[in-house]
Amino acid sequence: MMKIKSLMLAMVAVAASAFTFTSCSDDENTENNYTTYQKAVDEQVKAQKSKSGNNKAILLVAFGSTWQQAFDSFDATKKAYENDPRFKGYDVFVSYSSAICINRAAAGEHKAEGAQIRNYYAPNFWLHAFGSSQYSEILVQSLQVIPGEEFTRVINYIKDFANNYLGDLDDTYLSKVTLRLGAPLLTDPDTDVPAVAKALNDVYKDTAAKGAFAFMGHGNPNNYDTYSANVRYTQLEEELQKLNPNYFVGTVDMPENYKQNVMERMQAAGIANGKMFLHPLMSIAGDHSHNDMAGIGAEYWDASEPESEDNSWFEYFSHNGYNLTENESIFMKGLLDVKGVLNIWMDHTANAIADEALDDYYHSMFPEE
Repeated sequence: MMKIKSLMLAMVAVAASAFTFTSCSDDENTENNYTTYQKAVDEQVKAQKSKSGNNKAILLVAFGSTWQQAFDSFDATKKAYENDPRFKGYDVFVSYSSAICINRAAAGEHKAEGAQIRNYYAPNFWLHAFGSSQYSEILVQSLQVIPGEEFTRVINYIKDFANNYLGDLDDTYLSKVTLRLGAPLLTDPDTDVPAVAKALNDVYKDTAAKGAFAFMGHGNPNNYDTYSANVRYTQLEEELQKLNPNYFVGTVDMPENYKQNVMERMQAAGIANGKMFLHPLMSIAGDHSHNDMAGIGAEYWDASEPESEDNSWFEYFSHNGYNLTENESIFMKGLLDVKGVLNIWMDHTANAIADEALDDYYHSMFPEE
């Protein structure tokens, strides 16, 4: 078993702030906020552990969102884990790694559109609460799509916990607790990429037969491309096109794989017009999906700068000869809502329980090389 003291992840450190929720510049307010949030998480964890009698915990870590649709997706994912017999005996919790999403969800950013006010605390609060409640096993499951920048942040939260960064957890407990890590969706190019391609095609093959079907992922700028993970988008497009040449995969942040690059590949393949469909390639359908992908109207199109990142995919392709309609062309569904894809994440969790080695991701920034 992987013991907490042995999880010294040798990689370039990206500092994960302990004060994720800081909204005030005053040090006293910051300390009070931290204490308040930690107390709230401690109470949730203690109540759940007392109710279930379980001694193991799974923490599902997503980047985050403020849309009700995303909240529903996370709720359904948590329930799927709780109902899976492979995870019997585990308490399941959901965390956000994005401070912006945490704060805006708590403020009810999309309350006017029907979104609830939700509190999603950062991983450091949950891990500390697990340690205070002395769970014998803690499994952190990344809900990231690729092992990129956000996955690095997840790992650093684990490192901080492993190193008892606040110095207030019991060292005897820390010497015995088992800590596990579940990999992102597209970690393994040989198994995960073909599996995700098949799962997506199983759902959308009839639609893809009607016209171009473009998935929009996030991606990372080159200087944040941890583990050279951007290549997974290219690999996924290649696997999808083995099933149907109408599939394409682009991003909002990967160089040379923006919407204009997707269109260039479509035109090179002889698809210069006709019906087109759009689908997020992110865990949930949040701001990127609603705005960058599916934004409709004048505020999402500037003809003077057609390739601007402010122009939505819907408007960009509509203005370049493709036939898109709001009701038919947009699939506003995150990958967690595609059962076959969710199952792959859950398989990664089961693999982590079985102690599947992830040493390449601990010791190398560039596992492709």
